[in-house]
Amino acid sequence: MKNNMTDKQYQDYVDKKTPNSPIVKDVIWAFIVGGLICVIGQLILNGYQAMGFDEEGAAMGTSTTLVFLGAFFTGLGLYDRLAKYAGAGSIVPITGFANSIVSPAMEFKSEGLVLGLAVKMFTVAGPVLVYGITSSVVAGIVYYIMSFF
Repeated sequence: MKNNMTDKQYQDYVDKKTPNSPIVKDVIWAFIVGGLICVIGQLILNGYQAMGFDEEGAAMGTSTTLVFLGAFFTGLGLYDRLAKYAGAGSIVPITGFANSIVSPAMEFKSEGLVLGLAVKMFTVAGPVLVYGITSSVVAGIVYYIMSFF
């Protein structure tokens, strides 16, 4: 069966069927949730410093704690519910990184520890790590070369 729609007619059809996204509302929720995650991170950092950790130790402890909490709440199914409303506000902070590793691992755990959990764990985070590390190495090399001028 051949469709006789022109490109313009098809685009009009898609626009009519696709719901409009409330961009302002989405941006506000992302800002609020992302900001709250950062406030929680700051409170954790302050707590580690109050326990006597130096600045570097408190920063490492905060990152580790936030990754753990992101993974833990993903395992409980709470992080995904938060992400429905928060959008990028829950994805951008370090907790979103933990979520991007745990979610595929949970989804494919039924396929076994090696072919399910281990293989699928970095399907989302893998490219981010590869290109993030690669771009930081390139930036470091450029910075090193520019330091001679």
